[in-house]
Amino acid sequence: MRFDVVIVGGGLAGLALAVALRQSRLSVALVEERQSRKPQGLDARLYAISPANAAFLGEIGVWGHLERSRLCPVEAMEVHGDAGGRLDFSAYDAGASELAWIVEGATLSHELRESAKRQANLSLFCPARPGALELRADAAQLTLEDGRVLNAGLIVAADGADSWTRAAAGMTVNFKHYGQHGVVANFACAQPHRNAACQWFRDDGILAYLPLPGDQISMVWSTPAAHAEELLALPAQALCARVAAAGQQRFGDLQLITPAVAFNLRLMRAERSIGPRLALVGDAAHTIHPLSGHGVNLGFGDAQMLAQVLNERPEYIDCGDGFLLRRYERARKEEVVALQGVTDTLHRLFMPAWQPVSLLRNFGLNLTNRASVIKDVLIRYALAS
Repeated sequence: MRFDVVIVGGGLAGLALAVALRQSRLSVALVEERQSRKPQGLDARLYAISPANAAFLGEIGVWGHLERSRLCPVEAMEVHGDAGGRLDFSAYDAGASELAWIVEGATLSHELRESAKRQANLSLFCPARPGALELRADAAQLTLEDGRVLNAGLIVAADGADSWTRAAAGMTVNFKHYGQHGVVANFACAQPHRNAACQWFRDDGILAYLPLPGDQISMVWSTPAAHAEELLALPAQALCARVAAAGQQRFGDLQLITPAVAFNLRLMRAERSIGPRLALVGDAAHTIHPLSGHGVNLGFGDAQMLAQVLNERPEYIDCGDGFLLRRYERARKEEVVALQGVTDTLHRLFMPAWQPVSLLRNFGLNLTNRASVIKDVLIRYALAS
């Protein structure tokens, strides 16, 4: 079977790329291991989608189909240091309607999959697993475990941080393990959150509250592995008390909605995001610390740019052309490197340290909070990323 583009991996970035190619003349194949299921109940994994990427999802026909009752705008954000520092952001002050949208991962993934299924130029191979990859000068060949062979001009690795496709292509990456887990859970809160997100830099990690529809919040606690295990072992009532106290009772008492789960935190840098007839997108290309909430936005940025490059290419240029792929790589490199550097630096800056460092970083938060010009620049970057 011959295709112009074969996307391996049906995560958010891979699906967004497939849907973004819906109006092109390209024949596209999507290889995904798991069948899609309609989300039931509240998903534990949530994402903060920037306004720029909400607009991108709108352009490809997905955002408008999301169930509005499952979306929550972030209209304000509070950042608290570990020694009195504070930084406040307001969508109103920035002249924006919201700073971000909180969306359930399962809800967004399901709508992207449903959109992909309706595409005339897309062939969906699901459930299917890749078995072998050959990248030649004239074409790429992906052999599935069941023996089917897919030939393509371009293979796109969208199969996550531990990408099989990237490894099969012989591309090397560098991992930095933070020694932390991200503990996530959803809670009902006694006091209204008024669409405000909160973040605390603490001695035991970084705690974040994300607003959900109704009087509900999602908690993300990036914390050392031993403390994460301790949190996961707590009974529901004890976990609620611990999380409420760590968040300074910001929204009053909490009641657990979904059990706490944890995932390993690590930074991943790929030396290149392209190879011969190969492009990496999403977590297959890069991962960052979740303190900024921008990991998924980087993935959507990859999908949008690669789709733009492919859609704008002249008919006589092959999808796997090296010059074409380098255009994609150059366009994405600056933002990815900058955001990885900023989040990694912030993580190290707010790790427990001796008192003078603590005083300095909290002074920096307070100083930035009083400097409206700097805050405006930070907000504008977040809105556009």
